[in-house]
Amino acid sequence: MINDARQAAEDASAEITLGADKGYDAQEFIEACQMKVTPHVAQNTSGRRSSVPDTIASSVGYAISQQKRKLIEQGFGWAKTVGCMRQVMVRGLKKVDQLFVLNMAAYNLVRMRSLAQVRP
Repeated sequence: MINDARQAAEDASAEITLGADKGYDAQEFIEACQMKVTPHVAQNTSGRRSSVPDTIASSVGYAISQQKRKLIEQGFGWAKTVGCMRQVMVRGLKKVDQLFVLNMAAYNLVRMRSLAQVRP
C-alpha cells in the first residue's frame, strides 16, 4: 500500500506520511517505514515506551494527523452506537454493505445539521 500511495503522489521521491492505530506501534513496523515514509502511528504507552520517535511525536504534522484520526473514528463510533452496526440484523455481504452506506449517509446528515448550527 505504501508503494501505491507513492505512485499516486505527483513526485515519486517525495516523503509521505502513514497513519495507523496503536496496534502498529512496534519497532519492526517503524523501522520498515525507512523508505521516505513518516509513520504517524498512534502511540501505545500503556505500560511500555512507544516506538514512535520523539522527533515525530512532537511535530505539528503528527498532532494534526492524530486530530484527523479522531474525526474519522467518530463516524464509526456513531454507526455502532446510534446506527445498528454493532450487531447487524441482516445476512450477507451485500446487505451489510447497504446498511453501512445507509448509516454513513445518516451520519453525514447529522454532521451537516450540527455544522449548520456552528456556521450560520
